[in-house]
Amino acid sequence: MTVFNRFSRRALIIAIAAAALATQASGRAQAEAQLLIEAATGKVLHAENANYPWYPASVTKLMTAYTTLRAVKEQRITFNTLLTMSRNAVAQQPTKMGFKLGTTLTVDNALKMLMVKSANDVAVAIAEGVGGSLDGFADMMNANARRLGMSQSNFVNPNGLPAENHVSSARDLGILARALIQEFPEADSYWHIHSIRYGNRVMKNYNNLIDRYPGADGMKTGFICASGYNVVASATRNGRRLIAVVLGAYSGAVRAQKAAQLLERGFGSGGLSWLTPSLGTVDALAPIDAQPPNLREEMCGGHRRKPPSEDNQEEETEAAGTPAEGEAGNGQANGGQAFMLSNLKTAAGKFVLGPPVDTTPPVVVFTGPADRPDTVAQTAGGGGGKKKKKVAAKPAAAKSSEAKPADTKPSAEAKPAAAPKPAAAAKPTATPKAAAKPAKPKVSSAAQ
Repeated sequence: MTVFNRFSRRALIIAIAAAALATQASGRAQAEAQLLIEAATGKVLHAENANYPWYPASVTKLMTAYTTLRAVKEQRITFNTLLTMSRNAVAQQPTKMGFKLGTTLTVDNALKMLMVKSANDVAVAIAEGVGGSLDGFADMMNANARRLGMSQSNFVNPNGLPAENHVSSARDLGILARALIQEFPEADSYWHIHSIRYGNRVMKNYNNLIDRYPGADGMKTGFICASGYNVVASATRNGRRLIAVVLGAYSGAVRAQKAAQLLERGFGSGGLSWLTPSLGTVDALAPIDAQPPNLREEMCGGHRRKPPSEDNQEEETEAAGTPAEGEAGNGQANGGQAFMLSNLKTAAGKFVLGPPVDTTPPVVVFTGPADRPDTVAQTAGGGGGKKKKKVAAKPAAAKSSEAKPADTKPSAEAKPAAAPKPAAAAKPTATPKAAAKPAKPKVSSAAQ
């Protein structure tokens, strides 16, 4: 009996340990979502937790852009329609442009700031200008989501700042990315602007893939503590465009590496995509009814060496979760991330991403009407860098408002300008022309 009891206790301990390991493994699996699809067909090449609900963070701004572009297409606004910075817009948390109350900007410029700087203040200006109010714009976003078949999405705001009922999923974001590409080909340039210049301020896109992965051409990143680091990325090779979605990565560096690895496999250099069974199309993925995971402790707990934010792009070694000084690695939040990073390499043992390369000059953006840009825009053509005298007090104020986001990711949305369709695609390079026009004294709404 004694032997039997010992055996029973040992069996029970083993069973409990196995259950704990299974639960732990399940928790890790649901702490990240991945999706890879073909843009043209919607065919799913890879899916991992893609049908679980997730906090989208600033990837929300893809729906903000979609809703704005539909308003342009339906001729309710134009790319040159002016948006105004309200008190509510000015009060948004960073990351933001930092424009003062009453500043105006075109939908075209707003979209560029939204997609590159992910400005939360600009996103609100777009929402109020297009939808009349934040609630009105959210209703428009949700109506578009239902029309597209995004059955797991509910949008509360235009920028993705934390809100309990503001959710989406990798599945839904894949559907949204396809819709943007297919419905608005003339606006495609908005998704892959390398950087923008406002006066002497140069702001680079948070999407590291754009200048580090061959063929990358979009689309949007996002971060809040509850969601982790998110990205919807697209790339084209030999006429074939793929869309990768990564939600819940441990850092901006890991996010970019994982998206690049998915794209690389899809383009065939990994040699494994054709071996996987058919997963159907993205809209056929069955949504799972569950609560979105809250990654706040893992992403923003005391174990991080630096406060995580969209502005803080950690290096690969730190992003892997190396234990901070005085902290023992426990094989979970830290050691597990190191193991994860080791799997980001290709069969050749090299990382997919190359070193950053400045492929194109910054696209000039400005406030004020398209035909009368503000005085700050006049400095955009020349100067480079740190000559603050030309920018006077205005750029300095805008710069000081650029606090790093503690719990959210930047967001901003812009309205399209009243130019013909071809002009929308060319906007990023066409905008500098406006800078050559003399600024009129009455346009004093430039960022401070």
